[in-house]
Amino acid sequence: MIRLAFRNLFQNKARLVISVGGVALALLLILSLDAIFSGVERQVTAYVEHSGADIWVSQADVRNMHMASSSLPYSVARKVKYVPGVASVTPILYLTNNVVSGDERSLAYIIGLPENAEFGVPWSISSGSSLPGKGEVILNRNIAANSGVALGDEVEILGDEFKVTGFSEGTASLVNSVAFITMDDFEEMRGSYNTVSFLLVKVSAGESPEIVTDRIEAQVRDVTAQTKSDFAAQERQVIKDMSTDVITIMNLIGFLIGLAVMALTVYTSTLSRRREYGMLKALGARNSDLYVTVLAQAILSVILGFLFGLILTLLLTVVIPLFGSNLALEVSRASLFKVGSVSLVIATVSAMLPIRQIAGLDPAMVFRGR
Repeated sequence: MIRLAFRNLFQNKARLVISVGGVALALLLILSLDAIFSGVERQVTAYVEHSGADIWVSQADVRNMHMASSSLPYSVARKVKYVPGVASVTPILYLTNNVVSGDERSLAYIIGLPENAEFGVPWSISSGSSLPGKGEVILNRNIAANSGVALGDEVEILGDEFKVTGFSEGTASLVNSVAFITMDDFEEMRGSYNTVSFLLVKVSAGESPEIVTDRIEAQVRDVTAQTKSDFAAQERQVIKDMSTDVITIMNLIGFLIGLAVMALTVYTSTLSRRREYGMLKALGARNSDLYVTVLAQAILSVILGFLFGLILTLLLTVVIPLFGSNLALEVSRASLFKVGSVSLVIATVSAMLPIRQIAGLDPAMVFRGR
């Protein structure tokens, strides 16, 4: 019966291409949306993940950067530094603002770095300086290119002009980018001194970040301390909360398209071979055997569609960045499991209607010339 399903599926090449192609495109929609979402999550947390810090310390009850504000007295940095297990502390200033170049505006995390900062610095420089100096800024290369900004040009941040002295890589997403200036410039523009936004903590060798995190919260008042992984998870959760409804709706649309395509394909394919199935029943084949044939044909179609959809998605993950886009696709295991499960559901449901047709077949129709 499996061989019969395989032969039926590949007998008509045009129908095979249409059916498998339709399923592949439907599953491509789900895979690509998940890949875009995973890519955005990775990009949004890139600064946290590449900061080099083991622990992030913020104002009490502030647990992420995106759409949040944190302010700590500079004295807190000294208190945290004396907590057992803390090797070093790097304070940074942060806010979200526009980087303006002519008529072009791009939203960015503006990071104020202290002189000779150990952590929280640009982790990949494509050209120019690796750290900003007085009156200087380091921008993301793609953002700068899209705005027509070159090294040595000036951009406006918080109402002041800054000279672009470096381009970083991996610091932009669909949501925003990261721009680096000095802490002194940041303080002058904001008019706020002796305060910091976050403390980037490195623990001593052999110490557990989780244990040191608990010590910081126990010994330093009015702060929230989180391990890097916990802080990044909070950033991702914000993005999920903002886009879950959209992703769910689009995935549902992809599921329904795949279901409709598969159901129609298997249904018409089965009806076109009613005479063959009737012959098999006349020769003694049981309904259960024919059910297995139809179900196997549906599953084979979906498996092929899933593989082609996955190949197309992987190609997109490679091709899209080549065009200088800040859109990054990342195929995750969770996405593969979800889409694989959806594919099996599509295969099973799409086989239901044809199976009902098979159950009602009259073997005598073969001999009546129908």
